[in-house]
Amino acid sequence: MIRVPGFEGRRIAVFGLGRSGLTAARALKAGGALPVLWDDSVSSRMQAEAEGFAVEDLTAADWSGFAALVLSPGAPLTHPEPHWTVGKAKAAGVEIVGDIELFARALAALPVAERPRVVAITGTNGKSTTTALIGWVLKQAGMTVHVGGNIGIGVLALPAPTPDAVYVIEVSSYQLDLTTSFAPDVAILTNVSPDHLDRHGGMEGYVAAKARIFQAQGPAAMALVGIDDPFGLNIAEDLVGRADRLTLVTTHKHHHWDDWRVGFERAGAVTAIDGVLASLGEYVCDLSIARSLPGRHNAQNAAFAYAAARTLGVPRDTAVEGLLSFPGLAHRMEPVAALGRVRFINDSKATNADAARQALSSYERSYWIAGGRAKAGGIDDLEDLFPRVAEAFLIGEAAGPYAARLGDTPHRICGDMVSAVNAAAEAAAATGRDEVVLLSPAAASFDQYPDFEARGEAFRAAVLALGATPASAS
Repeated sequence: MIRVPGFEGRRIAVFGLGRSGLTAARALKAGGALPVLWDDSVSSRMQAEAEGFAVEDLTAADWSGFAALVLSPGAPLTHPEPHWTVGKAKAAGVEIVGDIELFARALAALPVAERPRVVAITGTNGKSTTTALIGWVLKQAGMTVHVGGNIGIGVLALPAPTPDAVYVIEVSSYQLDLTTSFAPDVAILTNVSPDHLDRHGGMEGYVAAKARIFQAQGPAAMALVGIDDPFGLNIAEDLVGRADRLTLVTTHKHHHWDDWRVGFERAGAVTAIDGVLASLGEYVCDLSIARSLPGRHNAQNAAFAYAAARTLGVPRDTAVEGLLSFPGLAHRMEPVAALGRVRFINDSKATNADAARQALSSYERSYWIAGGRAKAGGIDDLEDLFPRVAEAFLIGEAAGPYAARLGDTPHRICGDMVSAVNAAAEAAAATGRDEVVLLSPAAASFDQYPDFEARGEAFRAAVLALGATPASAS
């Protein structure tokens, strides 16, 4: 655990007792603060009390006595409307922070020589794979690495800092909205496409939240920016004054490269075009032999991981070896099992259309399991990929709307995961060819599952129930 100093003997309100809230309370208490906890869930309050925390109804509390409010990233800061705790905190002049900001302050309190390095990753898609991939490459290079944040372990639950350590942290737009001093040594923006717009008041607010990952970086820090979308390119243009501490990452060929590079003359560039990874125009490796990194989106992830590793001093060949040996990330283009000539791929983490596009684009044809709680636009943006869908098997709340949008593309409404898996497996096997059954929902999971992980595990269980051979054993 990482102790959070600076609030010794002072009362800190903590609202939201999920993973980040409880770990923040523990870290504050270890640093000498007096956290006061509250959650709308009775069971969460009971767990906090069982751990010995002070639990107090914050609706009736005297907010003038609090030094800060630690707000769960699940509670809205601004939109659709501020959470009630936000109003009370602002009325009392109480600062509002999140767990990433507390992490930043804990490291800043250390003497400079004792501070670890931090790599932070955000973006609409690819951030979890990029985070895991960077962690893997650095570990293969022999570094002391702690991976967490919005992926896996809450950031304040990670091991205490040591000078030789590198923290590789995934951060969401919700978490970034609650930061002011977070200053990673390497900050990465993978890409930006519409998502969570209700929580940020529209696209402008969402983009601004993502850009906050760079806001407090010093002149020695590195910014790595994906420029395959106009939002990332605009952010890169805003950072161009950082000169050689800015590296651009792209998977696209730019037809007028020389003209395009005007204004970026001193910025570095790492490219992953047609499966070839290059840095500053020089060949690095062929990514097509990296079995766990298929598709253009994973080429982008690999480019970021390579650039981050080299920034931290990992030798070129060691970084390449790490990329090519990466075992993959659960629920993201994860090979689950095979049954005869049918492969089953778990891409449950594709909670929006842009993420599902990456998966659908990776296969010439697939038997596609999609649906859940649709986000704005549903699968409208995937129409150009419908010809690659041999048949779609639809689940959850979005089954009806997705069926209507698919039109003449073969599809059937299955409702639940088991029915979809059984139907897709039967249809794929009937061709007698090498086929892929792909779970890439293009929707949130919350209509049927608590999170995308649970949805992915339900897919895995349904596949294995067919008698399929797990990928690790095939």
